[in-house]
Parts: sequence; structure tokens; C-alpha cells
Amino acid sequence: MQQSKRLTEFKKSVTNKFNIYNSLFLSLPYADMENVGMLVPLLFDHCEKGLQQGKKPQEILDTFFANFTEMNAESERLDFMFRIIQYVERQVVLYDSVEDAAFPKLQEYTNSLSINDYFELVNRSKNWDKIAKKLSTFSARIVLTAHPTQFYTPAVLDIIAELRALIDENRIDDIDLTMQQLGLTSLINAKKPTPLDEAKNIIHILRNTYYNAIGELFQYVKKNIRDANFDNYNIIKLGFWPGGDRDGNPFVTANITNQVADELRLTLMKCYYNELKVLRKKLTFKGLQSPINELNIKLYKAMFQENFVIGYDEIIEKLEEAKAILVSEYHSLYLDDLNQLIDKVHIFKTHFAALDIRQDHSKHHLVVETILRQKGIIKGDLSELSDDELLDNLLNKDFNLQDDEFDIDIVRDTIKNIKQLKDIQAKNGEQGCNRYIISNSEDIYSVLFVFGLFRWCGWKEEEITFDIIPLFETMKGMDASEEVMQTLFDTPKYRAHLRRRADAHTIMLGFSDGTKDGGYLKANWSILKTKETLSGVCEKNGIKVMFFDGRGGPPARGGGKTHRFYAAQTKDVANHEIQLTIQGQTITSTYGTKEQFIHNAEQLLTAGLSNNLFGEEHTISKIQRDLIEELSELSFAKYDSLKQHDKFIPYLEHRSTLKYYAQANIGSRPGKRGNKAQLTLSDLRAISFVGSWSQLKQNVPGYFGLGSAIQKFKIEGRISEVESLYKEVPFFRALMHNSMMSLAKTNFNLTGYLKEDQEFGGFWNILHDECLLSEKMLLEISGHKILMENEEVSRESIKIREKIVLPLLVIQQNALYHITQESKYKALYEKIVTRSLYGNINASRNSA
Repeated sequence: MQQSKRLTEFKKSVTNKFNIYNSLFLSLPYADMENVGMLVPLLFDHCEKGLQQGKKPQEILDTFFANFTEMNAESERLDFMFRIIQYVERQVVLYDSVEDAAFPKLQEYTNSLSINDYFELVNRSKNWDKIAKKLSTFSARIVLTAHPTQFYTPAVLDIIAELRALIDENRIDDIDLTMQQLGLTSLINAKKPTPLDEAKNIIHILRNTYYNAIGELFQYVKKNIRDANFDNYNIIKLGFWPGGDRDGNPFVTANITNQVADELRLTLMKCYYNELKVLRKKLTFKGLQSPINELNIKLYKAMFQENFVIGYDEIIEKLEEAKAILVSEYHSLYLDDLNQLIDKVHIFKTHFAALDIRQDHSKHHLVVETILRQKGIIKGDLSELSDDELLDNLLNKDFNLQDDEFDIDIVRDTIKNIKQLKDIQAKNGEQGCNRYIISNSEDIYSVLFVFGLFRWCGWKEEEITFDIIPLFETMKGMDASEEVMQTLFDTPKYRAHLRRRADAHTIMLGFSDGTKDGGYLKANWSILKTKETLSGVCEKNGIKVMFFDGRGGPPARGGGKTHRFYAAQTKDVANHEIQLTIQGQTITSTYGTKEQFIHNAEQLLTAGLSNNLFGEEHTISKIQRDLIEELSELSFAKYDSLKQHDKFIPYLEHRSTLKYYAQANIGSRPGKRGNKAQLTLSDLRAISFVGSWSQLKQNVPGYFGLGSAIQKFKIEGRISEVESLYKEVPFFRALMHNSMMSLAKTNFNLTGYLKEDQEFGGFWNILHDECLLSEKMLLEISGHKILMENEEVSRESIKIREKIVLPLLVIQQNALYHITQESKYKALYEKIVTRSLYGNINASRNSA
């Protein structure tokens, strides 16, 4: 019933409004684009029917131009296609704005449990002590990344915000004007953004959305938890990767890291200054002038001068001084307003968001090897040392490294960065930068290289105020993780470091490369099993473990329904804190408005609470585990055979948009690791890998292998076992739902012409067959008639988004075809492919 009401509201507030505003938008007279908007609906209809009839993209466009336009020259047609792409991009922005504006109304009909719902449940059970105790220590850390699918400029984000507000108030004339502004404003970067540009774009969202959203959420919990002393200022923490994540991004340097740390702090000082400015208009009492004005002057300096630093303690001291006077002499007038600012200072301190450092283990290997060679300890490489000798150097040898001693850029910059982290902590506070993450961790040296580098760069062991976080992302890494962590705990010097870090350890698992490496089911099942194993290892050693998950983006990169994911964790997974990355355009699409941020942050908290307070503790029996294991191995075998196919990489290179990701001005990071001439799967970044399948509307990493695995059970007469898994195991059901979402976004008609391709026809058929089989098998075990049957609103939203971008995708496929034909306009067709990436990425909202 609730779903039906929600769908009715969606059609009224989203579908109908979008159709009205879209008709206005398509009739706007832009310079040099007359009549293009009028042809967009005709082109969509022609594309949809043409693909259903099995026509090739080039045939569809040729007949469209012949029947509906007078454009005969190829150059004219190319110009028209560029204009269609521009229109489609803006249609996507318009749809996003309409859907975001409707978000608060749609939430009235949601089944999701909010914090308020939990408080009502507690009120009925009179279990306030239990929830107060849990909320006093529990927290969710939302870590924003700079992966290259987040590319709207602040100017465009401001237009989107304005459109949302106008649509909410149905101000047609102003909407018309703003859509004209949208039509004339470039949606893409004129050049590749630098890491600093990426950071500033996301800091813009911190300042304009998250600052107030987190403040409001905290106030709500504080006022309703029935605990007068509630002071868990870490209930929602922000993490930040832009400017600190140098894994695969040579443009993130020590200087960039320092600039981003300053930008975070300076922007936060602006937030404090502006809030204090409003407060000063209320606190006009004589006795308050001294502390308030003194703080005002210092905040003003601190928001413009990088070298003028005002500390967290000093800000709090002045605000508490003002509070004491307000309470004792002025009847506590406006005390709530002052308390809200004090609480925000406790939450954000002087860092706003904690800047994480991340680097790949192979880079640290190179740095350590270079240093030991320069010090004369080895002549060639690290293999000259035994394990004991290498450990002795890392844990006991004292060097006083200077970056200018070395010629290799990565060595110099790594040393410079580790040395400067002390200064960043001095300015932003320890919490502003105290985590170092190592990608591709597979042995103890992933952690101990970093520990050793801190020692060699001048950090005294007892003063290393950093958590060193291994990221076990490959199957090999996850398999080795238990032994790695136990060996680290058994290493006296590292164990002493952990005692100084409150006997706590953060571990990151899976991330994007897990699915690329192991296939969808095996990767996610391995992550859960590894979490359970590591929870036990850490508990045995007296260590409090926090798991850090790579999420956001599509299911193939760890995304999907976040609340469903965390609520489905088993009782054997440590649940002290939820930590997750928010990647790509998910930053704006899922956490982009204050209402969306609060809702999704609440979902993280309630998911964590559900496993402790109200939810039934999830267990997976031995029989069920054996079944999932069997299914995961079967699906992996199918996926692995695809990876080993001799056309796997060539198909992506020559029939997808893969190589064009690097040419798009989306992000600062290169499209692949290293610079080998021959592309390998290990070199491929998960973003461009998953994104390329998405642009093809094939979404292979999100389901491939599942159909074959389930079918084998059916052939053996065991399909009922898989049906029972789906019904009884929330974790398995959550994965199947995510795969159904991936399948719902496929459209093999778009690339149907490839079945006749002399080189790749057979490979395309393998992909298509598994897609059809996976859909059939998933529908059978779920008992559903259609994909996403119980998610009507999400299904409707996907349908509209896919409809908007269909002309763009046909144009993209047509361009890919002409590139293979060595057209004299090849350069323009390549530009079309690159240019068409943006609209599709945005429309999918979690495409890469």
C-alpha cells in the first residue's frame, strides 16, 4: 500500500512535472540550435523503435536524417549530433532537479526507518538506556572520494540547486529563465581538472550542504535521545580523499595535499564566521561583546590567511565564555542558537573533513627499496634481504631522510609528504589527517613499509599519530588478511603502536577491484567471510576493529542499496562503526541536498542500530554457507572464463568507450595504472572498467556468472535450495537485488549489431546469453515477474533516465562504428564518443 502511494506521488511530483518542464525546455530558442529541441522526441521514438526492430545505430540515424531533416552532408549531421548531446545532458540535469525537489514528499511514503522511527520503537519498549548507550559511541564515517565521475562545476551545481527550489514552488517564469541559463552554461570542464579543482568542487558541497545537514541531524538526536549529557560529536564524521588519494594519480603531490588541507580549514572558518555573524545580530548585549568580537576578528583572519591558525580549543573557549555570560546575565536568550554553533565546532573542529592519505603498496615498495639502496644496505633490490633483516631495517634502523637526497619523483614526494603531515596536524588538528591507507595490501609489508617510512622521515615511534589502514582488495589479499593481521599483532613494535592508538584498527576490504578480480558474487561473499574472520582475530587480540567499505557507485564497484547492505551483515561482523566511501556522482545524486544527506546518514545509523537493538541477529547456517560458497565458485568460474577469453580486453579496447575515459575532462586521475603499451586487466582502473560496460548498457561486472551458477543448481534439481537462500538470508537477497538493478539498466539491443561483427560477434553472444540467463534465473528464485518488482519508484526513475539518454547512446554507438570504418571524420566521431560519456554517467547516477 505504501509503495503504491509512493509511486502515485512520484508520477505526480516527478514524471508529470518533468514532462511539463521538459516541453518548455525543448522549445527554448538557443543560438544556433533552432528546431533541435523539437526533433529530440522524434529522435527518441525513432531510436526506440529502430532498436526493437534490430536495426543498427547507423541505420537508425541515416533513416532519421532522411525522413525528418534536410541534412545530407555528413558534417551537418555531425554538428546536429553534437547539439543533441548538449540537449540530452541538460535534460538529465532538469530531471535530476525535479526528482531531488520531490525527495521530501516521496519520503512521506517510504518504508525506510528514520531515527525518529527508532525513537518511537524505543519509546514503546521503554528501552531508552540501551539506545542512548549505543548512540553515545556509535558513528558513521562518510568518506568523499574524487573518482572521475564527479564533474559538475560549482556554477552548474548552483543552477541545479536553484532549479530545485523553483520547481518546489512551481515558479514557471523563473524556471523558464533558469533553464535558459542552463542551456547557455557549459556543463563540462574546458580542461582536465587538477586534484585541487576536484577538492574545491566537493568542498563547495561541504560548505553549502553538509555543514548544516550534519548540524541539524546532531541537534535532532541530541534533543530526542533523552540523555541530557549526550555528546557524541562523532556520530557522523566526514572523510575526504581528494588531494590525499595518490593511488594511481601522479598529479596528487605533497604540495597538493597541503593546499587541500588548507582549503578545508579555511572554508570551515568561513562557515563559522558566517554563522557567528548572524548570531552577533541577536547577541547584542554589552557583556558579550568582548569574547564574541575577539573571536570574530580571529575567524576573519583565519578564513583568508593560510598561516593564521586559530585552534579548536581557542574557538570553544571564546564561545563557552560567551555562553556563561549569556546564562548568568541575560536570561539564556538565544542560548539554543549559540549552542548549535558550539556543537558544530565540536563536530568539525578545525578540519571540516578528515583528509585521508592513500597510496598503492607497490609505490611504497619502490620507495623503501630506493632508500635502502641509497643507504648501502642493498645493492639491487629487496630480495637480497631476509624477512628478519628487512623487518630490522623497518622497525629499528634510524635514518633522517631528506627529500632532496633522491632523484626519483615518487621517492622525493613520498618523503616530503610524510614529513609535512605533522604540520597539517598542527594546523587542522590531529583528527584532520590521521589515516594512511595502502591499496593492494597482500602481506605485512603493506603496513610495515608505511610504519618504517614514518620512522625514517623523523616521526618518533611514540608520536606516530596515524592509523595505518591496509586495503585488502584482491582475492589474494583477502585470503592472506587473517595471517597478515595476526602477524602484525604479534610484532611487538606494531602492537605498541596500536596501544597508543587506543587498541583500535581500521581495515578496508574489497573496494572496486574486488569485483573486477573475482566477479560479483565471489567478491562480495569473500568480503563478508573476511570481515567475520578478521572480527574474530581482532577480538582474540583485544583489538577493536572498524571495517571501511568502498561503496557508492554501482553494485559492480561496491554500491547498491547501502542500508540493505549494512542491515544484512551477520552477527559475527564487528559493528562498532560504519565507514564507507561515497564515490563519483553519488556524492551529488545520493547525498547532494540537505534532505537527501540527512535521510541517507540516518539510514547508515539505523542500519548499524538494527543489528544491535531491534533487528534479529543475522546468522548464516553451515548448510547455507556451503550453498553460497558453491554458487560463488560456479559464478566465478564463469566470470573467470570470460576474463581469460582472448577477446575480453580487445573488446573493451575496440568496441567500448574505454580509451575515451582518459580523454574526457572528467577527473585528474589517468584512466589506467602504469604506462605499458599492452593493456592488461590489472592495469585497468575499476572506474573506467565498470564505466565502459555501463556505457555499452551491458553492465557485465554486476551479474555475470550468476545465471550460469543458478542454472546448474536447477539442472541438478536443486533450485529450491537457492530459492530458500533468497528468502532466508538477507545478505544473499541484498546481493541478488543489486544484480537485478544492474540487469534493469542493460539494453543489449543497443549493441545488437555486434552479433554480426566478424571479430567480436561470438564474444558479444556470450555476454548476451549470460544476461538473459541471469535475468531468467533471478526472477525464478525471487518469484518476481519483472526486475525490481518491489521497487516501483526506483524502477520508474531508471526507466525515465534510460529514455532520456537513448538518443545519446545511439549516437555514441554510431560514432564507435564509424571510428572502426576509418571515416575521414574520425577525429570528430572520437570527440562525439568522449562528449557523450557525461550525459550517460549522470543519467545512471551510479554508473561508474
